[in-house]
Amino acid sequence: MSRTATYHTTVEWKGEHWGRVVMGNGPEYDFSAPPDAHGHAGVFTPEDAYVAAANTCVMMMFIWATERFKIKLLSYQCRTEGTKLVELDRTEIFTRLDFRPRIRISASGESHAAVEARVRRALESARKYSLVANSVKSEIVMNPEIVIEE
Repeated sequence: MSRTATYHTTVEWKGEHWGRVVMGNGPEYDFSAPPDAHGHAGVFTPEDAYVAAANTCVMMMFIWATERFKIKLLSYQCRTEGTKLVELDRTEIFTRLDFRPRIRISASGESHAAVEARVRRALESARKYSLVANSVKSEIVMNPEIVIEE
């Protein structure tokens, strides 16, 4: 049986190219368009939010998968880059999200090959079960660096 859940944000225009977003879970941020779209540098942008949503969701699903697959995670850091295409008529679309996770794992006495195979399955599961990654039209690319330690 399917279920639904609802999430919300509230935005308010603050003048010029400034806004304020209040997340349903509590945090609040000022935001603007990025400088290439007549906005301001050094602040939260919708483009940042899009890439961050995918990156954070995949990370949370990877954490879930490591627990499920009994992987001893030592650290996880992921830089994700979103590539935006600007068409001649000025319409824009993110065409690609390139994830570059750096993952450190403890082998805990297992063979490195077996541990790496489980980590790669965990990454596939994270991608498969990520709500945000499943909800975007962008191509999703994973380029992991996996470091296995004794």
